[in-house]
Amino acid sequence: MANNNKNIDKKPKFSPYWIYGMIGLFLIFLIFSNDSGSDDKVTFTKFKELVQYNDIEKIEVVTNTKVARIYLKKGAADKEIFKDFVKKKTGLAFMGDSPDFTIKYLNLENFEDYLDEVKRANNLDFEIASDQESSSFTSILISILPFVLIIGVWIFIMRRMSGGGGAGGGGQIFNIGKSKAKLFDEKTDMKTSFKDVAGLEGAKEEVQEIVDFLKNPEKYTSLGGKIPKGALLVGPPGTGKTLLAKAVAGEAKVPFFSLSGSDFVEMFVGVGASRVRDLFKQAKEKSPAIIFIDEIDAIGRARGKNNFTGSNDERENTLNQLLTEMDGFGTNTNVIVMAATNRADILDKALMRAGRFDRQIYVDLPDIRERKEIFEVHLKPLKKADNLDTDFLSKQTPGFSGADIANVCNEAALIAARKGKKAVEKQDFLDAVDRIVGGLEKKNKIITPGEKKTVAFHEAGHATVSWLVEHAAPLVKVTIVPRGQSLGAAWYLPEERLLVRTEQMLDEMCATLGGRAAEKVMFNKISTGALSDLEKVTKQARAMVTVYGLNDKIGNITYYDSSGNDNGFSKPYSEETAKVIDKEISDIIEKQYQRAIQLLEQNKDKLTTLAELLLEKEVIFKDDLVGIFGKRPFEKSDSSDDSEE
Repeated sequence: MANNNKNIDKKPKFSPYWIYGMIGLFLIFLIFSNDSGSDDKVTFTKFKELVQYNDIEKIEVVTNTKVARIYLKKGAADKEIFKDFVKKKTGLAFMGDSPDFTIKYLNLENFEDYLDEVKRANNLDFEIASDQESSSFTSILISILPFVLIIGVWIFIMRRMSGGGGAGGGGQIFNIGKSKAKLFDEKTDMKTSFKDVAGLEGAKEEVQEIVDFLKNPEKYTSLGGKIPKGALLVGPPGTGKTLLAKAVAGEAKVPFFSLSGSDFVEMFVGVGASRVRDLFKQAKEKSPAIIFIDEIDAIGRARGKNNFTGSNDERENTLNQLLTEMDGFGTNTNVIVMAATNRADILDKALMRAGRFDRQIYVDLPDIRERKEIFEVHLKPLKKADNLDTDFLSKQTPGFSGADIANVCNEAALIAARKGKKAVEKQDFLDAVDRIVGGLEKKNKIITPGEKKTVAFHEAGHATVSWLVEHAAPLVKVTIVPRGQSLGAAWYLPEERLLVRTEQMLDEMCATLGGRAAEKVMFNKISTGALSDLEKVTKQARAMVTVYGLNDKIGNITYYDSSGNDNGFSKPYSEETAKVIDKEISDIIEKQYQRAIQLLEQNKDKLTTLAELLLEKEVIFKDDLVGIFGKRPFEKSDSSDDSEE
């Protein structure tokens, strides 16, 4: 296994130094080349003066370039008249003899007649010969060097883009079409096991069976069963889908190929499908094996029916190749595909059918018991206080995912270190939860006394109404310290319900509107501070009317489309129904707003006492509300709910 891993991951080394060597060789030839002496030309007037001295041994008349090569007699080049323009020869044997200087002539016949006349008139004895310029090695090198450099740079860039690999087979160019999957060796790479995955009991049971399929296939095939082709992990972000896949890799003891859906995407056409083929080819060669594709929605999105632009052709070709490899004519039975996504609703139906992803494993947010197990895992490396209660921490984090809990533990350790503590205490975890949910505390934010008073009564209104209605979430604390984008906040501990009744939703809406109602009761004015409250209640009221069928006027009808095909441009109801929906949403919200005002009018003195205490302390807790209001009228109901939880 280890050797196979090395073969997969090992990439041939590539060095660009051969390009630099070629350039250096070319420069050497230019420096030492004794070619036709293009830099040694003299004027024709100067030549007429020099030819009289009878120091010329030979003149070669080059007919095709109209250049005459002048060769001097031995020792003549050292004379004073020649030293300014005759270069010293390098004496390279392989380059041959080179002229001392050259001249340019205009007409061949006239120049030859001139040489004959000068030779007769001055009784000179130099030799006259005709020749043609042939392409020298340097000239050839100069002409082809740009093309060589362009090709070399292109090869270098393409190898860099493909990760340094060599040319691939099957028509693949420079390894671009090769799979980018990493092959994990269970002996050295994978240390995660199912013991490291807290919670997720149902999901672990499903994937453990897949591991058992690979370890003992005869146990199932002997009864006529078939090993499943694939398993799709579906769930919100941070719930542990990738961690579960790592645990499968650590437990399976078989080759495990891991990559992301975006690894198939490339700028070149056909690369995605080529990488899919190469991935399954490698997996089949090492079967039994597991392929894990994280964020498969990058390539598994539903194919469009009206694709006029053709912009998605490459992604669709990649998906088609994946469909063929998972359940086509050439399917091998010993390769299991695992994938993870938090957007299962947008995946192509052909990808989701039985025979490809036979199992869909839902990885939900952890409940209170699973959160306790996750806390215990992440608390192990921390120096925590001896009396730290993990049950309390799990109750304080409803709706938190495994990643959120890991972040809470890390943030609590940072807060404790910032305060100079030697152990992480309960309050550090509470501060970490506030930091993650509400944002960074901003005690130095500039706020006027009038605004601070308004915020205090607003938050006191939330606390008062939630204390007086039956089904509102239990209050934890109220603060007017600015945090994140908010100037104040009321913190609740919502019950973890699987079903929500109408009266529960209405009580929550009434408590949410308590802030604006308090401003109206105390100042007879309202502000923009209730924006998030209004957004929340509007969504709740619309869901009651159009999704859950909890409105008498609309009836037992839902306009929710679970298939995700709602494009937002058309409504599944008439204009008359739309008017009724709008009116019912408005009536629900206004009714709960007036209910909140009535409750606050009846308890105005207690509301004022609570707001003044909040202005004094800036943060108040549940015990402060008990001191002002006494026990909640529905205390028995709350305690029974807590016991059930």
